[in-house]
Amino acid sequence: MKTYSYPFLFLSLIIFLSACSPMGKERLDDKPRRIELLFLGHELEHHNSRAYFPILASALTKDGINITYTEKQSDLNEENLRLYDGLIMYGNQEEISHNEEKALLSFVENGNAFIPIHAASFCFKNSNEYIKLVGAQFKSHQTGTFMADIVNKDHPVTKNLAPFKTWDETYVHDKIADDITILMERVEGDHREPYTWVKEVGEGKVFYTAFGHDDRTWSNKGFQSLIKSGILWAVNKKVKKNWTAFMANMPILSYEERANIPNYEKRDPAPKYQLPLSAEASKKLIQVPAGFEVQLFASEPDIINPIAMDWDEQGRLWVIETVDYPNTVRNDNSKGDDKVKILEDTDGDGKADKVTIFAEELNIPTSFTFYDGGIIVSQAPHFIFLKDTDGDDKADVKEILIDGWGTFDTHAGPSNLQYGIDNNLYGVVGYSGFDGNAFGQDLKFNQNVYRFNPKK
Repeated sequence: MKTYSYPFLFLSLIIFLSACSPMGKERLDDKPRRIELLFLGHELEHHNSRAYFPILASALTKDGINITYTEKQSDLNEENLRLYDGLIMYGNQEEISHNEEKALLSFVENGNAFIPIHAASFCFKNSNEYIKLVGAQFKSHQTGTFMADIVNKDHPVTKNLAPFKTWDETYVHDKIADDITILMERVEGDHREPYTWVKEVGEGKVFYTAFGHDDRTWSNKGFQSLIKSGILWAVNKKVKKNWTAFMANMPILSYEERANIPNYEKRDPAPKYQLPLSAEASKKLIQVPAGFEVQLFASEPDIINPIAMDWDEQGRLWVIETVDYPNTVRNDNSKGDDKVKILEDTDGDGKADKVTIFAEELNIPTSFTFYDGGIIVSQAPHFIFLKDTDGDDKADVKEILIDGWGTFDTHAGPSNLQYGIDNNLYGVVGYSGFDGNAFGQDLKFNQNVYRFNPKK
């Protein structure tokens, strides 16, 4: 399973990712930044980490905590772990290799955070060192709706937290270590079961909670606050200091009521209009892979409402911008207000300083791909070929290649054109579908993936 992050997209902000050097983490630690965590899940639907990771990531990103997800246990290696400030563990992984165990233990002992959640206390059963690291091992459970008592209200993790009620598995643990500090207990009759605890291992810290069987707990605000508090306690002081400095300048999202805001989900209260942020403010809300940083390449007023972009062989960025999308559809072939622009950095400072309008008067172009010295643009009901033949970077050839793409819902039209390694062009279309003629052949299909070659 590929490692991936939980991204956030912002219109009118074009960026590129700049890889850090092998010593990038140390350099980043010297300036305000987000906390970077790796979440190790698994492929099984039981304890469905694929479903629960986005819930937690969405809840914590606004608090300056990035979480990168992986199902590759091989990511427990020194080179990869050094990009992160902590590791979240959740799943049903059975065994750990010697090298993975060594990397994990070293990672924590050298001052990083370890956050095992719920079933993590029954992982890696072949490793006594791992069980000691967690602080106990799962033994058995029933289920029920309950609230765990906070028994240590003075600890930094729990002093500002309130108990919360949730449906979950009622874990009972075995092999409970002597060096844990119990923060919460589940009470059942006369029995008090340790349910959330912390411990220190070398220079690092461990935060564990038995809560977390399914989405009923992962979506619980009390659980999310508990995990956030545990993370902030477990990361080292330097990381916490830089996170605090980062959060001091975190942009605040502002909203206002406006008429005609779509409410397809019939939310109550209805959604409000989010006021736009500057490009610099938007950068603070974007998550990128650990070890990378975001640099601004172009923003308004050079581009407006970008919907697709790609780099050419000269290192120039081609961008489709559409102000007509999604409502202004001109089926009568009248001129639209959308453009294709070429953005170029001519002085090598990493920012676009030259903008050329390659094509204009388009109407809701949704994607493009480079082809035969020009570009093919998906613009329902047509695919059009645009090409510059006199070297001024302005299209002087405009040819309709395909006619018949549906326009009744602009959200569901053709998009994502790609040039394939087999020299065919690929794309997708939603339920607006296709009913027309393509290269002399009458075709009709609904939402689909398709390929074509204009020269065949």
